[in-house]
Amino acid sequence: MRQFLVERLPKLAPERIDEMLANGEFAGDAGLPFSANATYTPHTFVWFHRDLRDEIEVPFELDVLHRDDRIVVIDKPHFLSTIPRGRHVTQSVVVKARRMLDMPQLVPAHRLDRITAGVLLLTASREWRGAYQTMFDRREVEKEYEAIAAAPGDRELPATVRSHIVKIHGEMRAYDVADREPNSETRIELVEQNGALGRYRAIPRTGKTHQIRLHMNDLGLPIVNDPFYPDVVDVSIDDFSAPLQLLAKTLRFIDPVDGTTREFQSARTLEAWESSSR
Repeated sequence: MRQFLVERLPKLAPERIDEMLANGEFAGDAGLPFSANATYTPHTFVWFHRDLRDEIEVPFELDVLHRDDRIVVIDKPHFLSTIPRGRHVTQSVVVKARRMLDMPQLVPAHRLDRITAGVLLLTASREWRGAYQTMFDRREVEKEYEAIAAAPGDRELPATVRSHIVKIHGEMRAYDVADREPNSETRIELVEQNGALGRYRAIPRTGKTHQIRLHMNDLGLPIVNDPFYPDVVDVSIDDFSAPLQLLAKTLRFIDPVDGTTREFQSARTLEAWESSSR
């Protein structure tokens, strides 16, 4: 078994494989650990948890807005990933909320960008996932965002921005593609203005990656502290000093299970606006 694992797992040092075998960390389908001198049987699955790299702790609290037997609603802080992926595993809503609430089957019904804060809906167990996740696919959820950007000047608002957005796997930014049928739509309204800054309400009709950020930029009003639009800014993974000034403020829907009206609002505020109002 040891030699088989060494050959199949070249990224794991043989010494680490020895340690994991000694600790019973490689197991078969029945959950029973393999010993180092066990003989590998062809077509047998070998299960183990990969080692996680050290992660920088996100210095913001995860707040629970609502919890019942079917759903949990989180008020997500900036810089916390929705799901574990890439360099953000333990520093994700799913991992933190599962541990904090002792709810191992929690999964998100939708997603927010890592650097976007606000209301995030999760399902409490497998039996409810389909009902709540498909609400978003059918566009039955009303979402309102708050964004801080430069004052509008002579731009006419409210405005409805439509474009064909493409997000290529492996690339950081999304792109508008000209001369193609729009696949995204956002209504953008000015809520109030304070000097050089404006506070905006963004109401997305679709849910493309980076949609609001891209559409605000299309209006010539990039969101404060956006590291991608209009230009890519190199920001260290442990730099939490300039959060994107975008907040998923409100989530509203008819509950697909009992037909009640559900509405949840973030209690968070955007610091660029708070600072400008002092």
